Amino acid sequence: MEVVSLSNNDSMKQSMWNFVFNDIADPRTSSWFLVGNPLPVLAILISYLYFVLKWGPNFMKDRKAYSLKRPIMIYNMFQVIFNIYLCYKGSEMWRTYNWICQPIDYSNSPFALATAWSCYLYFINKITDLMDTIFFTLRKKTSQVTFLHLFHHTLMPVISWIMVKYIPGGQITFAGFLNTFVHIILYGYYFLSSCGPEVQKYLGWKKYITRLQLVQFILVFIHSCQILFVDCGFPKWTLIITLPNATFFYFLFSDFYKNNYTTPKSANKVHVKSK
Repeated sequence: MEVVSLSNNDSMKQSMWNFVFNDIADPRTSSWFLVGNPLPVLAILISYLYFVLKWGPNFMKDRKAYSLKRPIMIYNMFQVIFNIYLCYKGSEMWRTYNWICQPIDYSNSPFALATAWSCYLYFINKITDLMDTIFFTLRKKTSQVTFLHLFHHTLMPVISWIMVKYIPGGQITFAGFLNTFVHIILYGYYFLSSCGPEVQKYLGWKKYITRLQLVQFILVFIHSCQILFVDCGFPKWTLIITLPNATFFYFLFSDFYKNNYTTPKSANKVHVKSK
């Protein structure tokens, strides 16, 4: 009886696995690299967190920080080009986009497949974003590896994987398009900053990037809420992801802005002296 019970449990687990990751998933994207099974993505994220929180700091403890100027410049330029391409593909999708409620086209038409592929490339871009923290660790910039940074970089690959796996298109692409636009400016700033002091002295607009990110979260929240009142077939369960995510990120980035750009200079001096 015990053997039969264990066999039944295994069968139920397998059936649940197949239901969640096969039956209700989009069959068009399931065979794509890193999409079919969640375990490789989880392995990447666990390895990432282990490196930046444990192994990396221990490895660098008695070593001199790496400069990595050239690799970082190449990486930032790559990210700018990648996000420009994603933004361009997003603008193509918006030619027929319904700004109030956009359903998902699950067909195999060229346009529907191109939309799904763009969502997939967005997911891949969230994986390449992880290199930011790797560079921080190797350069011993541990002060930049904050909770906000880690939370954002860990959660975005998960959310974008869910998008590609189940909802590659439709209403949610609005958030992706805005995000790629913001990242063009963000990585453009990082690229210029990596060019050295002769360029850095002209970069007094970093705080405006954070303001732009805050506007992004507000727009995503408002846009997502529209499917509460208009039904075009786009799944409402996605609000469980988009609304808390936009809200939480807004408050985290708002707190970052206040701490870095609105604290009185006198208070900053006191804080520095107290270290």
